[in-house]
Amino acid sequence: MGEQTEIEFVPDEHGGVTVMRDGHPQSHVDVEDPEHLVFEYVQHMAAAIDAIFPGSDPIGVTHVGGAGLSLPRWVHATRPGSPQIVLEPDERLTAAVREELPLPRGHRIRVRPQLGRPGVAALKDASAHVVLVDAFDEGRVPADLQTLEFFAEVARVLRPDGFVAMNCPDEPAWKHVKDVVAGLQEAFRPLRGSAAGGLAPQRAGGEASLALVAMRDVMKGRRYGNTVLLASPGSIDADEVRRQVGRWPFPSGVLAGASLTRRTSGGKPILDGEFRPSPTAPDPGVWRTR
Repeated sequence: MGEQTEIEFVPDEHGGVTVMRDGHPQSHVDVEDPEHLVFEYVQHMAAAIDAIFPGSDPIGVTHVGGAGLSLPRWVHATRPGSPQIVLEPDERLTAAVREELPLPRGHRIRVRPQLGRPGVAALKDASAHVVLVDAFDEGRVPADLQTLEFFAEVARVLRPDGFVAMNCPDEPAWKHVKDVVAGLQEAFRPLRGSAAGGLAPQRAGGEASLALVAMRDVMKGRRYGNTVLLASPGSIDADEVRRQVGRWPFPSGVLAGASLTRRTSGGKPILDGEFRPSPTAPDPGVWRTR
Protein backbone atom coordinates (compact mmCIF):
# COMPACT_ATOMS: atom_id res chain seq x y z
CA MET A 1 0.00 0.00 0.00
CA GLY A 2 1.07 3.63 0.29
CA GLU A 3 3.12 5.36 -2.37
CA GLN A 4 3.88 2.12 -4.23
CA THR A 5 0.22 1.49 -5.04
CA GLU A 6 -0.50 1.57 -8.78
CA ILE A 7 -3.98 2.87 -9.55
CA GLU A 8 -5.57 2.71 -12.99
CA PHE A 9 -9.00 3.66 -14.35
CA VAL A 10 -9.89 1.53 -17.36
CA PRO A 11 -12.94 2.73 -19.35
CA ASP A 12 -15.19 0.35 -21.27
CA GLU A 13 -17.45 0.73 -24.28
CA HIS A 14 -20.56 1.02 -22.10
CA GLY A 15 -19.52 4.18 -20.28
CA GLY A 16 -18.27 2.45 -17.15
CA VAL A 17 -14.82 2.39 -15.59
CA THR A 18 -12.96 -0.46 -13.89
CA VAL A 19 -10.83 0.67 -10.96
CA MET A 20 -7.54 -1.26 -10.87
CA ARG A 21 -5.17 -1.40 -7.93
CA ASP A 22 -1.78 -3.05 -8.38
CA GLY A 23 -3.12 -4.95 -11.35
CA HIS A 24 -6.22 -6.28 -9.57
CA PRO A 25 -9.74 -5.15 -10.56
CA GLN A 26 -11.31 -3.53 -7.49
CA SER A 27 -14.60 -2.04 -8.69
CA HIS A 28 -16.63 -1.19 -11.75
CA VAL A 29 -18.27 2.24 -11.63
CA ASP A 30 -20.83 3.86 -13.91
CA VAL A 31 -21.12 7.44 -12.66
CA GLU A 32 -24.11 8.18 -14.90
CA ASP A 33 -25.96 5.02 -13.89
CA PRO A 34 -24.99 3.86 -10.37
CA GLU A 35 -27.59 1.07 -10.53
CA HIS A 36 -25.52 -0.52 -13.31
CA LEU A 37 -23.56 -3.17 -11.41
CA VAL A 38 -21.19 -5.35 -13.41
CA PHE A 39 -19.31 -7.68 -11.04
CA GLU A 40 -21.50 -10.69 -10.33
CA TYR A 41 -20.85 -10.83 -6.58
CA VAL A 42 -21.72 -7.13 -6.27
CA GLN A 43 -25.06 -7.92 -7.91
CA HIS A 44 -25.53 -10.71 -5.37
CA MET A 45 -24.96 -8.29 -2.49
CA ALA A 46 -27.43 -5.83 -3.99
CA ALA A 47 -29.98 -8.64 -4.41
CA ALA A 48 -29.60 -9.54 -0.73
CA ILE A 49 -30.27 -5.94 0.29
CA ASP A 50 -33.36 -5.82 -1.92
CA ALA A 51 -34.58 -9.11 -0.43
CA ILE A 52 -34.08 -8.22 3.22
CA PHE A 53 -34.74 -4.47 3.09
CA PRO A 54 -37.16 -3.95 0.17
CA GLY A 55 -38.34 -0.50 -0.79
CA SER A 56 -36.55 2.82 -0.83
CA ASP A 57 -36.37 3.76 2.86
CA PRO A 58 -32.90 4.78 4.05
CA ILE A 59 -30.79 2.10 5.73
CA GLY A 60 -27.53 2.35 7.62
CA VAL A 61 -24.75 0.52 5.77
CA THR A 62 -21.14 -0.10 6.75
CA HIS A 63 -18.79 -1.11 3.94
CA VAL A 64 -15.55 -2.90 4.83
CA GLY A 65 -13.55 -2.06 1.73
CA GLY A 66 -14.33 0.86 -0.55
CA ALA A 67 -12.25 1.07 -3.74
CA GLY A 68 -14.49 2.70 -6.40
CA LEU A 69 -17.47 2.91 -4.01
CA SER A 70 -19.78 1.01 -6.36
CA LEU A 71 -22.19 -0.31 -3.74
CA PRO A 72 -22.29 2.94 -1.73
CA ARG A 73 -23.34 4.68 -4.96
CA TRP A 74 -25.97 1.99 -5.60
CA VAL A 75 -27.36 2.28 -2.05
CA HIS A 76 -27.58 6.06 -2.42
CA ALA A 77 -29.39 5.72 -5.76
CA THR A 78 -31.89 3.11 -4.54
CA ARG A 79 -32.33 4.35 -0.97
CA PRO A 80 -31.58 8.09 -0.94
CA GLY A 81 -30.49 9.54 2.37
CA SER A 82 -28.95 6.31 3.65
CA PRO A 83 -26.12 7.00 6.11
CA GLN A 84 -23.10 4.99 4.98
CA ILE A 85 -19.67 4.40 6.48
CA VAL A 86 -16.90 3.11 4.24
CA LEU A 87 -13.75 1.69 5.83
CA GLU A 88 -11.01 2.06 3.21
CA PRO A 89 -7.41 2.37 4.44
CA ASP A 90 -5.90 3.37 1.10
CA GLU A 91 -6.27 7.15 1.22
CA ARG A 92 -4.48 7.58 -2.10
CA LEU A 93 -6.98 5.27 -3.80
CA THR A 94 -9.93 7.10 -2.26
CA ALA A 95 -8.58 10.49 -3.34
CA ALA A 96 -8.03 9.24 -6.90
CA VAL A 97 -11.54 7.77 -7.07
CA ARG A 98 -13.13 10.98 -5.78
CA GLU A 99 -11.29 12.99 -8.43
CA GLU A 100 -11.83 10.63 -11.36
CA LEU A 101 -15.30 9.32 -10.44
CA PRO A 102 -17.05 12.00 -8.33
CA LEU A 103 -19.71 10.98 -5.84
CA PRO A 104 -23.30 12.19 -6.42
CA ARG A 105 -24.64 15.30 -4.80
CA GLY A 106 -26.51 14.91 -1.54
CA HIS A 107 -24.86 11.62 -0.61
CA ARG A 108 -24.27 10.59 3.00
CA ILE A 109 -21.23 8.44 2.25
CA ARG A 110 -18.41 8.90 4.75
CA VAL A 111 -15.08 7.27 3.91
CA ARG A 112 -12.88 6.59 6.92
CA PRO A 113 -9.18 5.87 6.27
CA GLN A 114 -9.19 2.80 8.49
CA LEU A 115 -8.54 -0.89 8.23
CA GLY A 116 -11.67 -3.00 8.49
CA ARG A 117 -10.96 -4.69 11.79
CA PRO A 118 -10.34 -1.61 13.99
CA GLY A 119 -12.94 0.33 12.02
CA VAL A 120 -15.69 -2.17 12.85
CA ALA A 121 -14.54 -2.39 16.47
CA ALA A 122 -15.06 1.38 16.81
CA LEU A 123 -18.70 1.26 15.66
CA LYS A 124 -21.62 1.45 18.08
CA ASP A 125 -23.77 -1.53 19.04
CA ALA A 126 -26.77 -2.18 16.74
CA SER A 127 -25.78 0.77 14.52
CA ALA A 128 -26.05 -0.84 11.07
CA HIS A 129 -28.77 -2.48 9.06
CA VAL A 130 -26.16 -3.98 6.75
CA VAL A 131 -22.42 -4.70 6.90
CA LEU A 132 -20.82 -5.46 3.52
CA VAL A 133 -17.36 -7.05 3.61
CA ASP A 134 -15.54 -6.76 0.30
CA ALA A 135 -11.90 -6.15 1.14
CA PHE A 136 -8.82 -7.41 -0.66
CA ASP A 137 -5.09 -7.05 -0.18
CA GLU A 138 -2.92 -8.37 -3.01
CA GLY A 139 -5.87 -10.31 -4.40
CA ARG A 140 -6.81 -12.07 -1.14
CA VAL A 141 -9.33 -11.38 1.63
CA PRO A 142 -7.27 -10.40 4.72
CA ALA A 143 -7.11 -13.13 7.35
CA ASP A 144 -8.31 -10.91 10.21
CA LEU A 145 -11.60 -10.22 8.39
CA GLN A 146 -12.57 -13.89 8.42
CA THR A 147 -12.17 -14.89 12.05
CA LEU A 148 -14.73 -15.87 14.64
CA GLU A 149 -13.77 -12.85 16.71
CA PHE A 150 -14.31 -10.47 13.81
CA PHE A 151 -17.72 -11.97 13.07
CA ALA A 152 -18.66 -11.50 16.73
CA GLU A 153 -17.84 -7.78 16.33
CA VAL A 154 -19.96 -7.62 13.20
CA ALA A 155 -22.87 -9.30 15.01
CA ARG A 156 -22.56 -6.68 17.76
CA VAL A 157 -22.73 -3.83 15.25
CA LEU A 158 -25.79 -5.17 13.42
CA ARG A 159 -29.37 -4.39 14.31
CA PRO A 160 -31.47 -7.45 15.24
CA ASP A 161 -33.04 -7.38 11.77
CA GLY A 162 -29.76 -6.68 9.98
CA PHE A 163 -27.36 -8.87 8.07
CA VAL A 164 -23.77 -9.16 6.90
CA ALA A 165 -22.80 -10.03 3.33
CA MET A 166 -19.24 -11.18 2.77
CA ASN A 167 -17.39 -11.77 -0.46
CA CYS A 168 -15.53 -15.03 0.08
CA PRO A 169 -13.73 -16.35 -3.02
CA ASP A 170 -12.46 -19.90 -2.99
CA GLU A 171 -11.25 -22.83 -5.02
CA PRO A 172 -13.74 -25.48 -6.24
CA ALA A 173 -13.58 -27.72 -3.12
CA TRP A 174 -14.69 -24.79 -0.92
CA LYS A 175 -12.26 -25.74 1.84
CA HIS A 176 -11.87 -22.09 2.84
CA VAL A 177 -15.57 -21.26 2.47
CA LYS A 178 -16.39 -24.14 4.84
CA ASP A 179 -14.16 -22.63 7.53
CA VAL A 180 -15.64 -19.14 7.08
CA VAL A 181 -19.19 -20.55 7.22
CA ALA A 182 -18.30 -22.38 10.45
CA GLY A 183 -17.18 -19.08 11.98
CA LEU A 184 -20.35 -17.30 10.90
CA GLN A 185 -22.49 -20.15 12.27
CA GLU A 186 -20.85 -19.81 15.67
CA ALA A 187 -20.86 -16.00 15.81
CA PHE A 188 -24.48 -15.69 14.69
CA ARG A 189 -25.90 -18.63 16.58
CA PRO A 190 -29.10 -17.32 18.22
CA LEU A 191 -28.74 -16.23 21.82
CA ARG A 192 -31.03 -17.55 24.52
CA GLY A 193 -31.57 -15.31 27.52
CA SER A 194 -29.84 -12.00 28.14
CA ALA A 195 -26.98 -10.46 30.05
CA ALA A 196 -29.38 -8.61 32.36
CA GLY A 197 -28.84 -9.17 36.06
CA GLY A 198 -25.27 -10.30 35.53
CA LEU A 199 -26.27 -13.51 33.73
CA ALA A 200 -24.26 -14.26 30.62
CA PRO A 201 -26.31 -15.04 27.52
CA GLN A 202 -26.51 -18.72 26.56
CA ARG A 203 -26.06 -19.98 23.03
CA ALA A 204 -29.19 -21.62 21.68
CA GLY A 205 -28.97 -24.99 19.97
CA GLY A 206 -30.40 -23.86 16.63
CA GLU A 207 -28.20 -22.96 13.69
CA ALA A 208 -27.59 -19.39 12.66
CA SER A 209 -29.54 -17.86 9.82
CA LEU A 210 -27.16 -18.23 6.90
CA ALA A 211 -27.27 -18.31 3.12
CA LEU A 212 -24.75 -18.53 0.29
CA VAL A 213 -25.04 -17.00 -3.18
CA ALA A 214 -22.81 -17.86 -6.12
CA MET A 215 -22.84 -18.27 -9.86
CA ARG A 216 -23.95 -21.75 -10.88
CA ASP A 217 -20.58 -22.86 -12.26
CA VAL A 218 -18.95 -21.81 -8.98
CA MET A 219 -21.75 -23.56 -7.05
CA LYS A 220 -21.10 -26.75 -9.03
CA GLY A 221 -17.38 -26.66 -8.24
CA ARG A 222 -16.24 -26.05 -11.79
CA ARG A 223 -13.88 -23.15 -11.07
CA TYR A 224 -12.40 -20.74 -8.57
CA GLY A 225 -14.79 -17.87 -7.92
CA ASN A 226 -16.76 -15.69 -5.58
CA THR A 227 -19.30 -16.79 -3.03
CA VAL A 228 -21.32 -14.24 -1.09
CA LEU A 229 -22.07 -15.41 2.44
CA LEU A 230 -25.07 -13.94 4.26
CA ALA A 231 -25.61 -14.12 8.02
CA SER A 232 -28.16 -12.45 10.26
CA PRO A 233 -28.96 -12.23 13.97
CA GLY A 234 -32.58 -12.67 12.84
CA SER A 235 -33.80 -14.60 9.82
CA ILE A 236 -33.09 -14.58 6.11
CA ASP A 237 -35.86 -15.36 3.62
CA ALA A 238 -33.84 -17.53 1.25
CA ASP A 239 -36.71 -17.78 -1.24
CA GLU A 240 -36.87 -14.00 -1.53
CA VAL A 241 -33.08 -13.87 -1.94
CA ARG A 242 -33.47 -16.37 -4.80
CA ARG A 243 -36.13 -14.21 -6.42
CA GLN A 244 -33.99 -11.11 -6.21
CA VAL A 245 -30.87 -12.91 -7.45
CA GLY A 246 -32.91 -14.15 -10.40
CA ARG A 247 -33.60 -10.56 -11.49
CA TRP A 248 -29.92 -10.12 -12.38
CA PRO A 249 -28.43 -11.54 -15.59
CA PHE A 250 -25.86 -14.02 -14.27
CA PRO A 251 -27.11 -17.62 -13.75
CA SER A 252 -26.74 -17.95 -9.98
CA GLY A 253 -28.00 -20.07 -7.13
CA VAL A 254 -28.69 -19.78 -3.40
CA LEU A 255 -27.94 -22.35 -0.70
CA ALA A 256 -29.58 -22.20 2.73
CA GLY A 257 -30.77 -24.53 5.47
CA ALA A 258 -30.00 -28.23 5.09
CA SER A 259 -28.51 -27.83 1.59
CA LEU A 260 -26.00 -25.29 2.85
CA THR A 261 -25.18 -27.44 5.88
CA ARG A 262 -24.50 -30.48 3.69
CA ARG A 263 -22.34 -28.54 1.26
CA THR A 264 -20.23 -26.79 3.91
CA SER A 265 -19.96 -29.44 6.64
CA GLY A 266 -16.60 -30.13 8.22
CA GLY A 267 -15.39 -26.54 8.46
CA LYS A 268 -13.52 -25.17 11.47
CA PRO A 269 -13.82 -21.50 12.51
CA ILE A 270 -10.75 -19.38 11.86
CA LEU A 271 -9.47 -17.76 15.05
CA ASP A 272 -7.45 -14.62 15.66
CA GLY A 273 -3.77 -15.37 15.35
CA GLU A 274 -4.24 -17.89 12.56
CA PHE A 275 -2.95 -16.59 9.23
CA ARG A 276 -5.55 -17.99 6.87
CA PRO A 277 -6.42 -15.44 4.19
CA SER A 278 -8.55 -16.52 1.26
CA PRO A 279 -6.83 -18.47 -1.54
CA THR A 280 -5.15 -16.49 -4.29
CA ALA A 281 -6.97 -16.35 -7.59
CA PRO A 282 -5.31 -18.55 -10.23
CA ASP A 283 -5.28 -15.65 -12.71
CA PRO A 284 -5.96 -12.31 -10.99
CA GLY A 285 -7.83 -9.86 -13.18
CA VAL A 286 -9.51 -12.55 -15.23
CA TRP A 287 -11.47 -14.78 -12.84
CA ARG A 288 -14.05 -12.15 -11.90
CA THR A 289 -16.92 -12.40 -14.34
CA ARG A 290 -17.61 -9.06 -15.98
